[in-house]
Amino acid sequence: MTIQLGQTAPDFVQESTQGPIHFHSWLGSSWGILFSHPKDFTPVCTTELGTVARLAPEWAKRNTKVLGLSVDELKDHAGWEADIAETQGSSVDFPILADADRKVATLYGMIHPEADPKVTVRSVFIIDPDKKVRLTLTYPPSAGRNFDEILRVLDSLQLTDRQKVTTPADWHLGDDVIIAPSVSNEQAQKLFPQGWKTLKPYLRLVKLSYGVSSVKR
Repeated sequence: MTIQLGQTAPDFVQESTQGPIHFHSWLGSSWGILFSHPKDFTPVCTTELGTVARLAPEWAKRNTKVLGLSVDELKDHAGWEADIAETQGSSVDFPILADADRKVATLYGMIHPEADPKVTVRSVFIIDPDKKVRLTLTYPPSAGRNFDEILRVLDSLQLTDRQKVTTPADWHLGDDVIIAPSVSNEQAQKLFPQGWKTLKPYLRLVKLSYGVSSVKR
């Protein structure tokens, strides 16, 4: 199954390190990040889980729940969590799905037979409070995921859901944003009384007046 942007994230019930997860109910009114790992006790993923654990305050600021997945069983997850705490200096405080039957991996298209039919690829899904998929990423086995980038996209999605703007390349909170092309200049005068810079009729940059500050990493 190929997950496409804008579709409803498939719901499921699966065991996890924090008990059974009924995905849509567990998300509630929060944003969600679901990210998969080929198997337990893999080196790159060990560093990733430690990073996600250290970013707990940042997820909380953004009303976001994180959920890991591996096709190994709960007993293996427990040993892996101990290794993560020892080597990465952060205890995993979010649930990791024990997807031994590959139910969730299959629902989300995480099994690529031409890569390895026994394990999941390293995917990331951002899901909004309406349970819509807003971002999909798949990483190669050798490259650790950039969670600063995932936070950056999450910031952009949450901002552009609230304001009639889009965000330019390499944007971070506090940078100028782009007035959405669907907004006329007459509408923009009401929405952005602080004014804007027109580089081209379709490219209008504005600094938001409510004082968004940079997020500390």
